[in-house]
Amino acid sequence: MAEPVQILMIDDEEPFSFFVKLNLETDPRFKVTTALRGDDGLKLAKSIKPDLILLDIMMPGMFGTEVAEKLLEDPRTKDIPIIFLTAALKKDEADEMDGRIGRREFIAKPITKEELVIRIEATLELKK
Repeated sequence: MAEPVQILMIDDEEPFSFFVKLNLETDPRFKVTTALRGDDGLKLAKSIKPDLILLDIMMPGMFGTEVAEKLLEDPRTKDIPIIFLTAALKKDEADEMDGRIGRREFIAKPITKEELVIRIEATLELKK
């Protein structure tokens, strides 16, 4: 069996992170590590080098966009794909934007496990 896809989730909403981790890890293809703060997420990204990062946009202390910029500036993390998660947009607004803000992928909260898995798989396929 192949190694599971290592996902780092950086989101300050602890219950949301818990349930995303719980749901994704029911599929043996995924292993999820969580961080509740942007600075902790940056440290984890450098140490575990995940295959993909799920990143909340609105967080106290350091917005997800700042975290993403710092990840891009570091040679150890610059190639890790990021999917932004946000409650700042409604589902219909996200659909109108075709799931992208600029060149970055994003998903509007709340999200189903099925939708998240499809987006993770598509993002990782594009990276190949």
